[in-house]
Amino acid sequence: MSETADQLLTTKDGKPLKAALAKALRRDKLRALALIAPLLIFVLLTFVAPIVDMLFRSVENDIVSETLPRTVIELQDWDAESGVVPGDATYNALHYDLMIAAEKKKHTQLGTRLNYEETGISSAFRKTGRRVDDFGEGYTDQFVALNEAWEAPATWVDLLASPDWVNSQATWAAGDQKATAEPSFVINDTARKALPQTSEIYGAFARTIQVEDQDSPTEEGPWNAVYSAIYEDLTANPAAADAFSGANEALLSEAAAAVATFTPVDIKALFVKADKDWGEPSIWQTIKTFAPAYTSGYFLNSVDAQLTADGVQMKPEDERIYLFLFGRTLMLSMAITISCLLLGYPIAFLLAHLPLRTSNLLMILVLLPFWTSLLVRTSAWKVLLQQQGVINDFLVWIGVISDAGRLVMINNQTGTIIAMTHILLPFMILPLFSVMKTISPNYVRAAKSLGATNWTAFWRVYFPQSVPGIGAGAVLAFILSIGYYITPELVGGTSGIFISNRIAYHISSSLNWGLAAALGTMLLAAVMILFLVYDRIVGIDNVKLG
Repeated sequence: MSETADQLLTTKDGKPLKAALAKALRRDKLRALALIAPLLIFVLLTFVAPIVDMLFRSVENDIVSETLPRTVIELQDWDAESGVVPGDATYNALHYDLMIAAEKKKHTQLGTRLNYEETGISSAFRKTGRRVDDFGEGYTDQFVALNEAWEAPATWVDLLASPDWVNSQATWAAGDQKATAEPSFVINDTARKALPQTSEIYGAFARTIQVEDQDSPTEEGPWNAVYSAIYEDLTANPAAADAFSGANEALLSEAAAAVATFTPVDIKALFVKADKDWGEPSIWQTIKTFAPAYTSGYFLNSVDAQLTADGVQMKPEDERIYLFLFGRTLMLSMAITISCLLLGYPIAFLLAHLPLRTSNLLMILVLLPFWTSLLVRTSAWKVLLQQQGVINDFLVWIGVISDAGRLVMINNQTGTIIAMTHILLPFMILPLFSVMKTISPNYVRAAKSLGATNWTAFWRVYFPQSVPGIGAGAVLAFILSIGYYITPELVGGTSGIFISNRIAYHISSSLNWGLAAALGTMLLAAVMILFLVYDRIVGIDNVKLG
């Protein structure tokens, strides 16, 4: 009956009422979504996206596998716990990888990344990168001495280039070369199968000089590493020349017959000569340990641990700093929050109970710090707190302390607490004031009329009603203080800095963004845990701003 009645109900234009209501509801939802869309996009771009990027940077580690792909593959079968360095094949692979990386200026970035895990690796990569171009020179000289054709760029292009690339390059060379870039070099299928190492390294050489140097492989002789690669290919497969024809077959046949008489170049010895660390297993263990694209190394470092060939281990006692800084940051932030509460509660109480005219005037004084630069306020505290500063001079003048017993209130935790309490005090006063203004004085009067003393009336009646303001102010002061780094840097010295100072250092100075991201993530997790604990004890519903 009701279903029939619903079907009979229509709008003025004859449409079913239920469908019209559903359409109107959808339209209202879309309108509401359109209204909040700008704010939602803003939050996603300025808040969510940076946090996601930070989380990714704290585990991202693809620079090792991307820069040393051949070396990483060779190290997969190496026993990192054997106490001996890898075999010659791994050194040869590193030779090719480092040659390409040095041309692209990526070897220093890789060295810097691995230096975070083991000191000295950056120097090894930097020194070796300057010399790696000469490592295969012995093979180059022997091939050229065998046949001068090996010195000509045209020989290598004819041997390795794809016919389609040769045609495309010729068309490009005959046209306006400034209008378009030279076609990217392509290896022919015959060379890729018969001379795999040579094809891979020469292809990397050709594409690198095209992109990095704006040169052409038709005019530029190959790296010494290419001669090392063709030596290895012909040694492993003397019949490689059979896959070619004509002049290329004759050239390769001659070389294949001669390589057995070549003087081998000890690539391992060249690496050790460039830097003795290449003869130690530790550098290879570090490369293998951090070869995966994702790593827990940054998070382990943020808690004073490290990832080694033997697993996760704590760092030596004299290298542990971050857990201590985390603890200091939490303790000082709590001390600052408590000091803000002790100073701010009486001020907020006074502001809430003074006449409106006087209250507004005093509120201007509370807000006055917001109109002054944070740097200026912090610098002012440096003047006030130093041993020859205003406060110490005043205390000496009134005779409280002697000139020889001046207080040390700067470059320590005391300076950090004092300066940050001053900076964060308004953030405690304002929530307290807004809540206290809503508390009716009739409650206290009623308690006193029932025989309560002033203290009892305040503690049992007034104070519980101000707890939401205390909660809001405490949350604001604590979260803001835990992330401050400018003020502790200027007045805290070595004993008053926060973990945020180390985060800022790794972002701006050491450029260890992965560790900075891990420390930031740990700090975020600590704040969230404390927030949940606060919610469980006090209740987030009791936090109010008025």
